[in-house]
Amino acid sequence: MGKMREYDIAFVGLKPGIHHFQYEVDNKFFENFNDPDFYNCHASVKVTLEKSASLILLKFDIDGNVEVTCDRCGNALKLVLWDEFNLVVKPVENAEEMNENEEDPDIFYISRTESHLHLAGWIYEFVLLSIPNQRMCSEDEIGGPQCNKEVLAMLEKMKTQSAENNHPLQKGLEQFKKNKN
Repeated sequence: MGKMREYDIAFVGLKPGIHHFQYEVDNKFFENFNDPDFYNCHASVKVTLEKSASLILLKFDIDGNVEVTCDRCGNALKLVLWDEFNLVVKPVENAEEMNENEEDPDIFYISRTESHLHLAGWIYEFVLLSIPNQRMCSEDEIGGPQCNKEVLAMLEKMKTQSAENNHPLQKGLEQFKKNKN
């Protein structure tokens, strides 16, 4: 990760107050991390750093787009990225111990001797968190030109077959539904 220095901020040289940074990340950025399950990512990351005597407040604004595989039909699906994340960075004597014990994911501790903030890991994490877990087009777009019509037809066929089949397991599940009410 040594080649990720462009995502480091030397905060010790910054005066107290608000500072702005801009980063453009694409597929090349993500090659430095685990193999992502998306492609054609073009994200703009705006970082606002507010430095005070005792802590640093970071705000990450993620904008852009990414392509993923649709969970429903398997075709490419273009998603818009938009999200905001806040992070509090506190310099302390025992940073590793404090980070292990900290339950709030929005607080991160660094050593008092640290001079740089390494943002690449946070940028990676926040872009990933900007991508929805369920990756499907909206209900009104189903069957549109971006959808795989063959897969949708097969899913509909399986749905009607399932409804028509009076499988013994299905009958057992119906009993549970009746008992629940």
